[in-house]
Amino acid sequence: MQMTNFDALKELLSTPKKIAILPHKNPDGDAIGSTLAMYHYLRKHQHTCNIVAPNDFPKFLKWLPSAKEIVIADYQPKRAEAIIHQADIIFILDFNTVTRIDDLGNWVERSKAPKVLIDHHREPDQFDFMYSDIEMPATCQMVYNFIEAMGDVDLIDDVIAPCIYTGMMTDTGGFRFRNTSSSTHRIVADLIDRGVEVDKVTSYVNDSQSEARLKLLSLTLNNLTFLPEYRTAFMFLKREDLLENGFQKGDTEGFVNYGLSVENYIFSVIFIEDTVHNFIKISLRSKGDFDVNELSRKYFNGGGHMNAAGGRSDVPMEETIQFFKSILPEYQESLLKVEI
Repeated sequence: MQMTNFDALKELLSTPKKIAILPHKNPDGDAIGSTLAMYHYLRKHQHTCNIVAPNDFPKFLKWLPSAKEIVIADYQPKRAEAIIHQADIIFILDFNTVTRIDDLGNWVERSKAPKVLIDHHREPDQFDFMYSDIEMPATCQMVYNFIEAMGDVDLIDDVIAPCIYTGMMTDTGGFRFRNTSSSTHRIVADLIDRGVEVDKVTSYVNDSQSEARLKLLSLTLNNLTFLPEYRTAFMFLKREDLLENGFQKGDTEGFVNYGLSVENYIFSVIFIEDTVHNFIKISLRSKGDFDVNELSRKYFNGGGHMNAAGGRSDVPMEETIQFFKSILPEYQESLLKVEI
């Protein structure tokens, strides 16, 4: 593990502190899993810890140990601000720029507390302590490495282990993405030895589907469009689709991957209209060495990883889709030569 100023951080953590732990906006399994794992680990060293999330997270993650203790800034802004203001240390997990956390970012920037980054996304901001590794498949794997580097791997118990496992499982697409390494599987084996019940975690994450989610999946697949000349599939959901079918946060998680399940297709995109604001959330996934991070940064004010990225569009759905189709010829050669 390569962390800047690690010995200084270890010394800082040698006595009890007030610690704020932050995931990114619209937190996913890796964000919630890593923050909860760190929360439980630090509490074992008598630190006073609070997790502050910018907004709510999917229902299928609410079962994780102490998930109900997470402070949602959208619902409790004064408490969230107070936690950050009073913190002696701020942990930043699964994101690398304060622009990813809305108003919380302003509070973090005003805080004089040292900031600790643990994250695997490209082009991080600078913080006091940094463990940044874009080769890592999940921040949860980095949290495991951090605990191990602290000499505390034996503190990973049947509370911490499911949190780490959930983040690793979800951010690797069920251990299917290309950055899933032998180290990933060795850590998974250790987590199972430490109490992870794989069948239960998988059931909580994948099988707790609402009627609304299945209805939305049906609509999404009905909108699925194939562009074989680009080995690309895209789909969309409009605001009325979401509202008429009782959409809740997390209901569309994983829909974008259906495009990659088609033989010989290596690029899949979903466009989802926000239910409140006038923008479109874009999720991009790929196989092989087709870099959706680069495409998203260039055209959709986003970013992420080579095979998984996000972005946004501020024009209506029809214009967004037409624009997306208009840029595909630029990538046709790259898309056609990808080997899978």
